Amino acid sequence: MARYDLSTRIGRFKAGWDYIWQDHGFLRVRFMNAHWLGPDLVRTNQPSPRQLAHWQRQGIRTVINLRGSDRDEAWFALEKDACERLGLTLISAPLDSRDPPQRERIHRARDLFRTIEYPALIHCKSGADRAGMMAVFYRHFHLGEPMSEAIGQLSKQYLHHREGLTGVLDYTLEKYLNDVEPTGVSFIDWVDSDAYDPKAIRAEFKAGWWGTLLTEKLLRRE
Repeated sequence: MARYDLSTRIGRFKAGWDYIWQDHGFLRVRFMNAHWLGPDLVRTNQPSPRQLAHWQRQGIRTVINLRGSDRDEAWFALEKDACERLGLTLISAPLDSRDPPQRERIHRARDLFRTIEYPALIHCKSGADRAGMMAVFYRHFHLGEPMSEAIGQLSKQYLHHREGLTGVLDYTLEKYLNDVEPTGVSFIDWVDSDAYDPKAIRAEFKAGWWGTLLTEKLLRRE
């Protein structure tokens, strides 16, 4: 049985309450961390139903949720309900913020950008880490931007902090730029090769203690 029954007044109230307080929605009432990445895609933090309605009025047709849909949580119940009411296509394509992206998830991102209906919106919880990595993939695969430029989507401008555990995302891309790109191998070919080993990359990466304190304890990034 679903945890949130949005067909009842009390169920919708409970979902809204949990969204605001348990998912820290109060921090996102006025601040969406929204940035257009090109003519047809915007990155944001977790949108509320009201914010989804705003984006629908701006022409958005597809919403890509990078948090996943396997958890019975208020934010997803509200997002799914809002997208259905607004006629938006909701796609769940989870990414990790503290591990290098798995090969199949990189391919999934590339395929999504080839097939979705635009304009589209991508989001995670804060719009900083997973949204940043997906933005890198969009600008590299969809816009054809070199990885050396696309990596700029992971920056403090978007509230991403590479000094903590989420810095493994930067480390992964920089490993390609420093060690592989000079040999003439494309990013996707590297990912498809045996040389791409997410577990080994994760083991090599060392986060700073203060950065970890910032992202894990103070900011409580997901």
